[in-house]
Amino acid sequence: MTVPPLEVAAAFPPGTREQWRTLALGVLRKSGVLAEDAAPAAAEAALSSTTYDGVTIAPLHDASDLPGAPRVVRSAGPWGVRQRHAHPDPAVTREAVLADLENGVTSIWLDLSSLGPEALPRVLDGVYLDLAPVVLDAGDRAAPAATVFLDLLAERGVTAPGGNLGLPAPVTGTLDPAAATLVRRCLAEQPALRAFVVDALPYHDAGGSDAEELGCSIATGVACLRAMTDAGISVEQALGLLEFRYAATADQFMTIAKLRAARRLWARVAEVVTATTATTTTTGGPGEQLQHAVTSSAMMTARDPWVNMLRTTLACFGAGVGGADAVTVQPFDAVLGLPDAFARRIARNTQSLLLEEAGVARVLDPAGGSWYVERLTADLAEHAWAWFQEIERAGGMAVALERLVPERLAATRAARADGVAHRRDPITGVSEFPHLSEKLPEREPGPGLAVAGAEVGLPRIRYAEEFEALRDLADARDERPTVFLATIGPVAVHTARASFAANLFAAGGVATVTSGPGTDATAIAEAFRDAGTPVACLCSSDRLYGEHAEAVAAALREAGATRVWLAGKGEYEGVDDRVYAGCDALGVLRTTFDDLGVNR
Repeated sequence: MTVPPLEVAAAFPPGTREQWRTLALGVLRKSGVLAEDAAPAAAEAALSSTTYDGVTIAPLHDASDLPGAPRVVRSAGPWGVRQRHAHPDPAVTREAVLADLENGVTSIWLDLSSLGPEALPRVLDGVYLDLAPVVLDAGDRAAPAATVFLDLLAERGVTAPGGNLGLPAPVTGTLDPAAATLVRRCLAEQPALRAFVVDALPYHDAGGSDAEELGCSIATGVACLRAMTDAGISVEQALGLLEFRYAATADQFMTIAKLRAARRLWARVAEVVTATTATTTTTGGPGEQLQHAVTSSAMMTARDPWVNMLRTTLACFGAGVGGADAVTVQPFDAVLGLPDAFARRIARNTQSLLLEEAGVARVLDPAGGSWYVERLTADLAEHAWAWFQEIERAGGMAVALERLVPERLAATRAARADGVAHRRDPITGVSEFPHLSEKLPEREPGPGLAVAGAEVGLPRIRYAEEFEALRDLADARDERPTVFLATIGPVAVHTARASFAANLFAAGGVATVTSGPGTDATAIAEAFRDAGTPVACLCSSDRLYGEHAEAVAAALREAGATRVWLAGKGEYEGVDDRVYAGCDALGVLRTTFDDLGVNR
């Protein structure tokens, strides 16, 4: 008996993009977003958004969005779980390293900025270096650290299964003699060990966009290839000595697309320098980009740090689906200082859960074929390649770092800061839904977050830091700064805007007290006097504003209010300014701090 193939939704006529546009247009017309004479195509444009790279994110995708370029995906298999360690005490670090390796971690990332290269033998005592890859990060002491590590491998008579000496990529295009010696020794003694990290984290941590991060990494990788080949190392060997490090963010689809685009870009470079043809799937050849994804330091928050567990879970998922070869999940408390054992356990178990329970790595390139992801990958790669070419035209990465790169990143950083200030880029627990009475965990001081950018001289930011600076000032006061909410009318009428205003002021650590329901301006003014604050905010519906806003504002002025805000929109006598969705929340908070006498 022959079973006919199952046709999904066979009983329904196929839908078209034009049908969707027509239906969406009707909704947008009724809501007032689009005019009655708007064309159907306007519906799609109205619902689209644009990234900091200028990439358009459409609300709908179909097969016509699939790009024609070949896909380049990594070889199959689970990613490596890589934990970072930066504690200044070698004994503590050793204990933490062994605990990680016994509980799911497969490779170690050692930040030696506080430890020093001489601590390596103590830190790695008891570690099976033929089983666990080690990645070094020693900054300006990278060469001594690499020497100590190679000596340790030789002393134990083992061959490393992977890892990286952590030599910074020579953006100048010239390999210094010490690095050249280490590279040749690595090739001769440890063929599986990589020598250079092409670190894109500095560009991300400086506020750069995804395409800017990608373009800078490709330009840096090309400069590194030039330096090695000029030193007499073959192109094939040089390609095999590089590892690329990228940031993974809570924007899971952008993270997926970024890592996929990075492999496509580097495959193109490898195709050119080796005069070979790029294939659809790389399986460990010289053109395959080895990727280490690190959950973003810039997205982490000091306030409500437990939300970082959710951010890093999304970032880890995106990195895994995107095809990273190794992933580092930063502990949720890393902004506060040195993470404790619980935080490190949660970080490694996040990866274990995604690998073992969710089965994220069971399918090769699970996002492949998605109309949305394929389009986003192609668009991101196109913008990144254009940026890479601009860097090359400027004279390469060394020249571009003098002016072109800092200026471009500064512009993106300013645009990103504006998005955070206006809460178009919301930060849960900080700019949205802050918890004023939270008790933060205490941690030992130290480099908790992955530090990047020192070698290229770029600033380092966190998106939440300006809101958090205001919270710190408010928390340091003997009495918390307070704003009075003049709630006009019944609870059902004013609750939405009162909640909005309270949430906004709380983002700066400012508490709120309310007048309670009612429309009597005199009673509201009396409640305002009892609150003991010179700042008030009216909260009600547009209809009740028309009936009572000016009278209530006048009564508040007479009671001593120096500033009167209004939650919503509309111009009323006695109201100084408005708070509303999309307003400059940081500007509102700074003005409020000035009005309340809180020094900034």
